[in-house]
Amino acid sequence: MLFSVHLTWIWRLGAARTSGPSHMLLSQVTPTLFLSGADAPFNAALMSQKGITLIVNATLDHAFPTYPGVECVRVPVCDLPSSRLGEHFERVAERIHGNHAGSTLVHCAAGRSRSPALVMAYLMRFRGVTLCQAHRWVLKSRPFICLNAGFWEQLLQYEKRLYGRNTIRVEQERAEPMQTTPPPQYNRLTLVPRSPAVTRTPLMSRVKVMMSPKVWRRGSRLTSNYD
Repeated sequence: MLFSVHLTWIWRLGAARTSGPSHMLLSQVTPTLFLSGADAPFNAALMSQKGITLIVNATLDHAFPTYPGVECVRVPVCDLPSSRLGEHFERVAERIHGNHAGSTLVHCAAGRSRSPALVMAYLMRFRGVTLCQAHRWVLKSRPFICLNAGFWEQLLQYEKRLYGRNTIRVEQERAEPMQTTPPPQYNRLTLVPRSPAVTRTPLMSRVKVMMSPKVWRRGSRLTSNYD
């Protein structure tokens, strides 16, 4: 069965802080790979409990913690569609894969865009999954991820480089006038079977995410060719 995955994304200026579920401190992707926002790395007890020996910091200026035996790697990118996060996919994937001393934590400001994109690239590179599968994998462990359209484009390029084809397609929707106050966003990702008799099935739980009242735009539609 063919599916269409529709993505409405919010273009955020700066690091938007939210309350509630999106402040989940740590999300486990694999037994030795974790995702988080900028706060978790400074929880020394949590880092010790999870056996973290490598921290990947995907921010421009958030500080590193200093723990004995813990290596820190910075990926200096902003959470903007124009940021070249894809230039770091291979390097970060190699570092995660090569961390045999313990577990790895990949984080950005909120754990919703930059760090999930890096983890999805790792899963494609070393776990042999498609982009469609990698997205579902990460979404299951951290249901409020929200990659911007530029990072999706770069992940598509990386998937094609690895597998010679893409399992999803990005189509730009018609741009709408910018507004000063964004509406609450529900079910940002929706799985839509290509059959008129089948109703839409949400990929995300119905979680209300309040964004910073800055600038917002409608984004992209992803079409899956993966069965």
